[in-house]
Amino acid sequence: MLRLFLIRHGRSEWNAAHRIQGCADSPLDEVGHVQARQLAARLHEAPPVTVYTSPLLRARETADVIGQVFDIPVVPEGRLREYDVGALSGLTWVQVEAQYPEVARQWQEDIENVSLPEAEDRAIFRERVVAGFDDIVARHSEGPVAVVSHGGTLGIYLNHLIGLPRRFSPFRFSNVSLSIVDVNPRRPRVILLNDTCHLGSECDLW
Repeated sequence: MLRLFLIRHGRSEWNAAHRIQGCADSPLDEVGHVQARQLAARLHEAPPVTVYTSPLLRARETADVIGQVFDIPVVPEGRLREYDVGALSGLTWVQVEAQYPEVARQWQEDIENVSLPEAEDRAIFRERVVAGFDDIVARHSEGPVAVVSHGGTLGIYLNHLIGLPRRFSPFRFSNVSLSIVDVNPRRPRVILLNDTCHLGSECDLW
């Protein structure tokens, strides 16, 4: 059984500006860099042996902090990048409502069937994310292994892991949140979900 630390990147410049990111390459802001160091400090109790990361800058910068603190490899994995939201990339929600009112309405009323203009096919997104995680799991018999990625990517993988067929995930991940899953073919277990206590009060890893 392999333990995965699922980590969403720290706060990016576009997170702070409330812009939809998708595959756009916004870097961490100052808060995001601090958050990454706080997360690394938390992982001292049981440090990962390797860090895999989405190649997008906000994830790579978060992963690099972890790699430097523990002197472990940081491995880019392109299939971990975020869902490509197409024409919505870079827009605020107010701009989406103004430029794509029907999309905004569907997003709020029926997110499972909303169609985003110029966006990545949701089935292809799920396939690439699952294939990327499957390859990571296949490479490691021991861990823990950290995976630094994005809210959409982590959510769709958890959907797959626990057998949810939904196109959109019900799970939400805060910036630099830590989730922990034990992966095995028969009975995966979710140990921790969207935990950010390392940003404030003291907490235990488990």
